[in-house]
Amino acid sequence: MTIVDAHHHIWRQADLLWLAGTPVPRIFGPYEPIRRDYPAAEYIAEATAAGIGASVYVQTNWPADRCEDEVRWLRDVHAETGWPMAVIGGADLFDPGAREVMRRQAAVTPLVRGVRLQLHWHDRHEFRFASAPDRMHDPTFRRNIAALADLDWLFELQVFTPQMVDAAAFVADFPDTTFVLVHAGMLDDLSTVDAWTAGLRRLADLPNVVVKLTGQGTFVHRVDQPLIDLVTATCLELFGPRRCMWGSNFPIEKLWTDLDTLVSAWQRALDPYPAETRRDVFADTARRVYGIRS
Repeated sequence: MTIVDAHHHIWRQADLLWLAGTPVPRIFGPYEPIRRDYPAAEYIAEATAAGIGASVYVQTNWPADRCEDEVRWLRDVHAETGWPMAVIGGADLFDPGAREVMRRQAAVTPLVRGVRLQLHWHDRHEFRFASAPDRMHDPTFRRNIAALADLDWLFELQVFTPQMVDAAAFVADFPDTTFVLVHAGMLDDLSTVDAWTAGLRRLADLPNVVVKLTGQGTFVHRVDQPLIDLVTATCLELFGPRRCMWGSNFPIEKLWTDLDTLVSAWQRALDPYPAETRRDVFADTARRVYGIRS
């Protein structure tokens, strides 16, 4: 079985916002060990060795006025290497001009399948990205989300547990758009598992939400097998395998592991499940959701 990496990044050092001198929350801890270029060739070699045969690139927070440049760069990377097979772009969805920006991105390359704007907010400043917990209610943001249906694009939804009630109401207002829940809902504290599960259940009740099994080292800064097992079991129970997909968060996770070790941990978590479930989580769901045909 060929694995699809449904959440990875390749980058040029000069184009990273956190390397451009702009302060950002360091949710993963210090970045110095990976503060260098991470070119496509390096990722492809590591991915292939780990059994990954297709990938989705998710935007890396280039400056808002350069999000079209990011898509052009990825078009060229794909032309040179064949990777990535799909792209999630970025746009300032709080800007009334975002719809035109997204249309121009779509014109650059058909690889673009959607957009991410991180909405996660937390009491802890270093875990926080959005300026407030309820930005999804902003009228301009919602008008831009409404435009995604016309583009046939999805939205990568990134929120913490306390935001899930609002997130479910928000998603319900846009039934024609697919929402991909990033990092399985950002479980940051095992003492909140019950609340996290309840929030996931609200989102799982909405048929236009799929969940991405990614980023489970974000808060523990290691490959934690019991945590991965818990997240896998909970998401499969609530969403079912056709709405669950695996992805790495490379190269961020290079801070504490290598890609082969990470893939192996998720394979162990899925070993007890039928082969069809493993195919869905590791390949078929991502291929369907992101329109990957290779």
